Amino acid sequence: MSSSKHSKVIIIGSGPAAHTAAVYLSRAELQPVLYEGMLANGIAAGGQLTTTTDVENYPGFPGGIGGSELMDAMRTQSERFGTKIISETIEKVDLTSRPFKLWPEYEEEPVTASAVIIATGASARRLGLKGEDKYWQNGISACAVCDGAVPIFRKKPLVVIGGGDSAAEEAMFLAKYGSEVTVLVRKGALRASKTMAKRLLAHPKCKVRFNTVATEVTGEEKANGLMTGLKIKNVETGEEEHMEANGLFYAVGHDPATAMFKGVIDMDSENYILTKPGTSYTNIEGVFAAGDVQDKRYRQAITSAGSGCIAALEAEKYLAEQESEEVTDGPEGDNQASKPVNGDGPEYRSNPLL
Repeated sequence: MSSSKHSKVIIIGSGPAAHTAAVYLSRAELQPVLYEGMLANGIAAGGQLTTTTDVENYPGFPGGIGGSELMDAMRTQSERFGTKIISETIEKVDLTSRPFKLWPEYEEEPVTASAVIIATGASARRLGLKGEDKYWQNGISACAVCDGAVPIFRKKPLVVIGGGDSAAEEAMFLAKYGSEVTVLVRKGALRASKTMAKRLLAHPKCKVRFNTVATEVTGEEKANGLMTGLKIKNVETGEEEHMEANGLFYAVGHDPATAMFKGVIDMDSENYILTKPGTSYTNIEGVFAAGDVQDKRYRQAITSAGSGCIAALEAEKYLAEQESEEVTDGPEGDNQASKPVNGDGPEYRSNPLL
């Protein structure tokens, strides 16, 4: 295999976790290669932040910054320090032997790496409502913590769709800003824990409408017009109505981009990659995970960036240890025959907070 196709470390992803890892690794002179994908998971390079207009909670930008602008700046910083960025999607991997093999979208032969950082992210589930695309980020959001405090939602009626703990948490968070928050639950009961359900139902600014679904988002009929209302339907009686609403927040889950790692990388029941708590270690030595692909609780740009830093530092340590072993054991370079991966990597388990 051509040595020109081998890298010390390959990063798969294009969000804050991926670019933070790239900056740290390139500054450590490890010449990382980052595959940012070409509309991977249906999202432009840069991840979910590219679907966000204003980011007001990322440190260092007191006046806020556009999501795409923030990701462009991160990409520029990665390149400045020497990261090689390739706009192709990794479609297949073989992590069962070393060096690790990865197949880019338009390549017949794989590229190889001594270490891999998985930062493929997750995407918010959408409901496909009529008007959803038109008012996405102009009233519709999948992250209350990210967007709930922006001016268009302040002292306005807001709606949350979902019946679990996340929906309850988001509704109570949004109650700090909105005039009232209505939670739409398709079934006749909340899936949230008893404690969370009790808190939600007792909250003076929150009300729950059971057996109710949204059918259409309505709003201003102009370019970049804002959402102003929501059509809803009672699934038992069939009764329909139109309610005033200036914000709609989805709390129906996210889907981590982990399909190509199934059966090799250990995951939880929702297909999030399991890492050793407080680290980026997966069950395979030399393979690290960072960002939303392994974080189903916080899902913030800043926490993703932090986990990307962790992954880079741990990958750097791993590569240094590998080089040290090669010097001690003799000239067994990565260009020799593939060596089987030791499955007994660092002990890991699901984060107990999740």
